[in-house]
Amino acid sequence: MVSEPILYPYQRRWLADRSRFKAAMMSRQTGKTFTTTLEAVLDCLAAEAEGKARRWTILSVSQARAQDAMENGVKLHLNAMRAVFEAAAIPLAADVLAYEVRLPHGSRIRCVAANPSTARGMTENLILDEFAHHKDNRAIWTALLPVVSRQDLKLRVISTPAGKGDKFHEIMTSPDLSKTFSRHIVTIYDAVADGLPRNIEELRAAMNDAEAWAQEFECAFVDEASSWLSYDLIAACEDERAGEPERYAGGPCFAGVDFAARGDLTVIAVLEEVAGALWLRELVELSRSTFAAQLAEIDRVMKEYRVIRCALDQTGLGEMPVEEARRRHGNYRMEGVLFTQARKLDLATALKEKMEDRALLIPPRRELRDDLHSVKRTVGATGAPRLTAEREAGSHADRFWALALAAGAAGGGHAPMEYELAPGKSSPWGRARGNNSRETDQGRGAW
Repeated sequence: MVSEPILYPYQRRWLADRSRFKAAMMSRQTGKTFTTTLEAVLDCLAAEAEGKARRWTILSVSQARAQDAMENGVKLHLNAMRAVFEAAAIPLAADVLAYEVRLPHGSRIRCVAANPSTARGMTENLILDEFAHHKDNRAIWTALLPVVSRQDLKLRVISTPAGKGDKFHEIMTSPDLSKTFSRHIVTIYDAVADGLPRNIEELRAAMNDAEAWAQEFECAFVDEASSWLSYDLIAACEDERAGEPERYAGGPCFAGVDFAARGDLTVIAVLEEVAGALWLRELVELSRSTFAAQLAEIDRVMKEYRVIRCALDQTGLGEMPVEEARRRHGNYRMEGVLFTQARKLDLATALKEKMEDRALLIPPRRELRDDLHSVKRTVGATGAPRLTAEREAGSHADRFWALALAAGAAGGGHAPMEYELAPGKSSPWGRARGNNSRETDQGRGAW
């Protein structure tokens, strides 16, 4: 029976590279953390043999990942080499725990969750594990570079890509950094060619997502792989006739309300169902408004439109206005939504599917277009998808989430009530749909 090698050729090439600054972009599950922690262990053991001390800190994307790097990387290597060491979990600050091993002559390896504060105040070798997925990785970079300013200190940056524009993308692609960093790229094809036992076609079929496959396994910086809604998709759903409240003809409506955190917008989106499509009739945007003003706008929307279902963000600041909205308009019509990652993904998926089916029509407005494009899909170290957005132009994707809540309300299994208006009879929710007053927008069946 032939045993698997401890290190594959691509891992040995990475380990043998003694450059002061080096960066590796590797496919998922190719052993980049395993190999890089081995480098830190070997460096410390070499220093110990000479009666010296070396220090390494591994900055991970989360505390769980930091603990994993310690248990399945650092300790695994030290135990395999039968090295003597002490291990401890040390509190660095409030809610920040570092996992640490110490060797007899003072060498130390520490694993900790990365943030700008934990990156400061050190002078030692650094490993940035899954750096593209670190929150605020540019701020972390600014804080940590002085840590390795001494010429004898080393910096290792390892990650799978997470779209264009972040610091890891810059490290791996900038011509200005090509002479500073020794760069390594290992796709799933490279790893398998070097002997890694993986069934590529089986993995590709299971992923069932070309953009995600390109990012996670082919090491491609795919901008649209990180943007939940592409500009092309958004443009395909734009229509000049959307976003005009005066076009409302009394049809069943679905609303979404995203309440503001400090500095953000409170947004109310109203969608009218017409001939199987959802038309954005009104997008209410309130900046720095009181709860009373927000509730007054919700009251107006519920009065002026035939709202079958309204989904409201109940997370954090939303608790009080949701409770009051339910008291005023009924528990059935007003649905409080807690923004867990799973629920956000469900709502964002409902919005995307309606746009892909061209069943959602929105006005061609730049601020709305940019807000919809601002939501990014990232894949954390555990492989679970996450949706994030930077705060830009006074919005934290508030328009996106109001629309997603409205789309979720429309697709939540609550069938709109059937209604008919007698010819000539005016509707209490807008223009009549009788034979004498019907208006038709050509092309998509909008009233």
